[in-house]
Amino acid sequence: MVDPQESAISFTTVPPACLKKTRRLGGAALAGGLIAVLLGGCAELTGPSASVTASDPSRITRTGFLTDYARLTTASGGDGALCWRKPEVNLARYDKVLITRILVSLKADQQEGVDPTDLKALVDYFHKALVRDLKPQFRIVDEPGPGVLVLRIALTNLVPTQVSRSVLGTAIPYGFAAEAASGPASGRPAGSTPYLGETGIEMQFLDGASNAVIGECADTQIGRKYAAEVDSGAAGATETWVKGYMSSFQSWSYARDAFDKWARQISQRLAVLRGVTPAQ
Repeated sequence: MVDPQESAISFTTVPPACLKKTRRLGGAALAGGLIAVLLGGCAELTGPSASVTASDPSRITRTGFLTDYARLTTASGGDGALCWRKPEVNLARYDKVLITRILVSLKADQQEGVDPTDLKALVDYFHKALVRDLKPQFRIVDEPGPGVLVLRIALTNLVPTQVSRSVLGTAIPYGFAAEAASGPASGRPAGSTPYLGETGIEMQFLDGASNAVIGECADTQIGRKYAAEVDSGAAGATETWVKGYMSSFQSWSYARDAFDKWARQISQRLAVLRGVTPAQ
């Protein structure tokens, strides 16, 4: 099991004063105006947000980690994730969870130049996020047994953001407009660009007593540099937009955004299936 060591990567919330400044900016003006906001002392603009990454079912991996990919179907509340679960299983019988060692694989063209310490920090971060979100309803254990739900996880096709291209896209004239429209044109989710990070997950749920597979899921999350329309009027739209924008300037920020989303989704879905109140 991965030791939940302190990760070298941390998140901070968006300062309210910074959000007030960014809300006064509209459309393309935000791309340049955000720089002024940062220089004005509002540099802490990262943090978890459900819209910073988006599910892309066309990129879901099939590595052989799961037993049967053909039976996976779109999951309720899964943002595009595909899942299957054994219909007769009563998940309310599980009150403990074991998170086994998380496996990691890089996309074929990303094998060179990735620091192994970065990967360990990412795995540690995801483990801690899972523990954080599952702990309110489960006891975290180190051994399988009766009443234990075992989680086996493989992170697949990890791709870091190409930070230099993100900076260039923002710096060149009209780069903002070109990037904002590039997602659908390149077969990616709206607000994404070809150089942004992505990460896949394949996950099994097993009975801790029998080791029988009782559920499986797969998903791939893509980073979104332009995560929300700043003038949409939706609550939190500006905050989401800024977080997505800032994540595009860190190599593995989108992976951590995806981990936060998955941990929250897993916890909430298990709570629903077990008949308990999901943690907020």
